[in-house]
Formats: sequence, structure tokens, C-alpha cells
Amino acid sequence: MHMIIYALVEASTENEALAAGKAVFNRLVGADPHSPAVFDYYCTFDEDDTTVAGKARWGDLPTAAPINSEEGGELLDRARNATKEEFQRNLDRVKEALDELSDEAIMRNENLARHAFRQVGAYEGPSIPMYDQHAQGIRHRGQLDRILQEDEDSQTLWIVPADVHF
Repeated sequence: MHMIIYALVEASTENEALAAGKAVFNRLVGADPHSPAVFDYYCTFDEDDTTVAGKARWGDLPTAAPINSEEGGELLDRARNATKEEFQRNLDRVKEALDELSDEAIMRNENLARHAFRQVGAYEGPSIPMYDQHAQGIRHRGQLDRILQEDEDSQTLWIVPADVHF
């Protein structure tokens, strides 16, 4: 399966932002020897040589955009919405499992109930579409607000999208 994830990174230029974003994505695919892979591979939106990922799959997205630009704001909105939708989807599955399944059925992972519980509590991976520059998942609005507030003075925060496979 594929999805778009987003890295929020500090940079002065688009090239610096892309390099910082790729460093985040490399950690998430296990290219860093100290980071376990949570995704199989990624493709950023500067890559034109693929016919199955990135622009070919999702259309034209910016390679990187300052958060305070129109493009950056649109990417941030997409990332926020994806985060909320994925959390809500998994939370609904958990609530349904609690309402409809016995403890024994949940223990047996009927209807992938235990998987839904895990996804609600995840810190990285397919249920987390947004990451900071340290490859840490941004799980809720409070975390995002702190990152955005820290950037208010310096105005160096960029958002970098990538197509990931998991």
C-alpha cells in the first residue's frame, strides 16, 4: 500500500529542506543503521524517473514548501486532515471491537481488533502521516502547535511530502 507522509524540517532553501526531508524519510525506511524500518521505501516529488510513485501516483505536489507559503499551508492542511482521519478511522474500529466482540474474540484478534488498538497507539508507521525533523511522529494538534510556535520567529520551517510504500 502507498500513502503520502510529510516531514516538517528547518531549512533556509528548498534544496536544504529536501535534503532534511530525505534524512527523515531515510530513517523511516531503515536506511539509518540505528533506525528500524517502518516503511518499505519512499519517493519524493522531485523524482521524475518513476512511473509508479510520487508524481506518477499522486499528481504534482511541491518538492518542498515553506510552511507560511500558500503551497506549504495546503500541504500542512492535507497532513493535518490525514492525521485526524487515520486516527478517527482506527479509533472507530477500536470502539466497534469493544462494543461487538468478547474479550476472548479481541484476544484472538478477530476482525483485526488488536491491530486497530496498536494503530491508535502508534508513534510511527502507516497510521502517522506527519513527522518532525527527528523522524518522530506528530500524533496530535498539541505537538504540531509546539513545532509551529517554535518557528514563528525564525520562519525556517518547511514541509516536504513523500510517497511511501508499506
